[in-house]
Amino acid sequence: MGRRHKKSGHKKSKGRPQSSTEYSDGGDEQEGIQENDKVFEIQISDIMGRFITSTRKILPGEVILSELPIVVGPCADCGAQCLGCYKSLDNGESGLVRCECGWLICSKTCPGIYTPLGHTQMECSILRNSESAKAFNTENLSEIGLHLQAIAPLRCLLLKSGDTKNFEIIMAMEHHNDIRKNISQIWNTNQINVVNRIRSNWGLTEYSESEIHTVCGVLEVNSFEIGRRSKVRGLYRTAFLISHDCVPNTNHVDDENYKLTIRASKEIYPGQAITLNYAPTMQSTLKRREYILNNKFFECLCERCSDPTELGSYFSALICPKCQTGLILCEKPICFESSWSCNNFPKRCVGYNMSARSMELLLNRISQEVEKLGCNDIEGMEAFLDRYKNVLHETHYLNFGVKVSLSQFYGKIDGFLIHELDDNALERKIYLCKEVLRIFDVIEPGYTRIRGVTQYEIHAPMMIQLTRRLTKKSAISKSEMKIKLKEIVKYLSEAKIILEQEPAESPEGQMGSAATQALLQIKDWEKIVGNFSHAKFPEKRL
Repeated sequence: MGRRHKKSGHKKSKGRPQSSTEYSDGGDEQEGIQENDKVFEIQISDIMGRFITSTRKILPGEVILSELPIVVGPCADCGAQCLGCYKSLDNGESGLVRCECGWLICSKTCPGIYTPLGHTQMECSILRNSESAKAFNTENLSEIGLHLQAIAPLRCLLLKSGDTKNFEIIMAMEHHNDIRKNISQIWNTNQINVVNRIRSNWGLTEYSESEIHTVCGVLEVNSFEIGRRSKVRGLYRTAFLISHDCVPNTNHVDDENYKLTIRASKEIYPGQAITLNYAPTMQSTLKRREYILNNKFFECLCERCSDPTELGSYFSALICPKCQTGLILCEKPICFESSWSCNNFPKRCVGYNMSARSMELLLNRISQEVEKLGCNDIEGMEAFLDRYKNVLHETHYLNFGVKVSLSQFYGKIDGFLIHELDDNALERKIYLCKEVLRIFDVIEPGYTRIRGVTQYEIHAPMMIQLTRRLTKKSAISKSEMKIKLKEIVKYLSEAKIILEQEPAESPEGQMGSAATQALLQIKDWEKIVGNFSHAKFPEKRL
């Protein structure tokens, strides 16, 4: 998801730290929250700006913050989508239906029409009076996406007269206008697609160019990408204060009503900063830092980015082509132009160096190969790993991304369904899942979505292995079976804890329900194990 930078001059309506609670769109804290219920407070520093820290020990899985957004709207790079519920209109599933204002919606009964976080009556009236829809070319849906770029900024601006308190909160958020105005691609795109559209095309001259550019910056820096059906972003009155770290201590999820819930993924100690990762976790230091600089307008100097080994994950490491035993690591990872060299020199390696540009070209070429891999091409993915086994470290981010896919695809793809896998393939899936868990223990530790999914994925091949052993001539002892079942139960139990926090209708939420059912089935196994010291049971009991 698109987590945003938290620096802000934002001022709360109350002169005390915010508490852990649920917010409405623009509402104050719920009444009745006791002083000892607070789990975070707002701090400020010259370097970080405003950020939040814990006021007490926060346990893994504990809710830190849950709130509805102030504003919801299409992302800047969205395609054609419904103005009310944001359903994509590019897939041709729905006919082209127009609202009273002339803009496209999914149907006359769209659930987002005239709702606070959808297409409001005020917005509809303004768009109708401005005759904004006359510029639409319904034969070119991609062009409509350009018009939608101005909707989220417009919704921020409409708060100026409809909800002044939340408008002030938004305008006090970090916008980085001083930086963004020097990036012509960003500033000029906003000038054409947002500023000119709102002021010139729609005639809304009551909003100054400065105000419009500011809300564009606020959205770029502070909004969260939300929803599962299409590209949607939301601004939240407190969550934007959560600071960045490439090894975060929280995770977040949003539901069908766009409520954002922040939970601790690992134990957070009193006074410790509460953090999210603004960048893609499964990218290298170079890629993450580029993303943050280009999208959040600051340079990350976190512990992971500062360490050439990325905390021992070796996410960016190559195998030295000269000595074959050393690793090519970035000499100064927080410098974009730093050279790369073998960490064996001068002990056993004659020396190997690469420039930043050479490394970039190499990784871009290999990345293109990864992108060409079919999403169901297990054999192609395995061939890629074999092809680059002497080039990329085994947990290099390009290898690791492929391995994460394989850990989930084994058992689900035609020809590789779980009961069809031979013993070697089952062992391969288990190995991949364990490697994924081991690396995520470093780069994204604790109760995270990927951990829950991987723990659920690993239980199936382990159960199949167990049932196959039971059907062979050689029996399995009661004690050994208990050990195997205990390991499986451990994976499933934690998967259940993590995934039951996901929306019930999501794939992860459904996995959480399946984990609960699998645990009940294993209880039947444990009853049988208690009655026999040696046993053979049919595979159908899985």
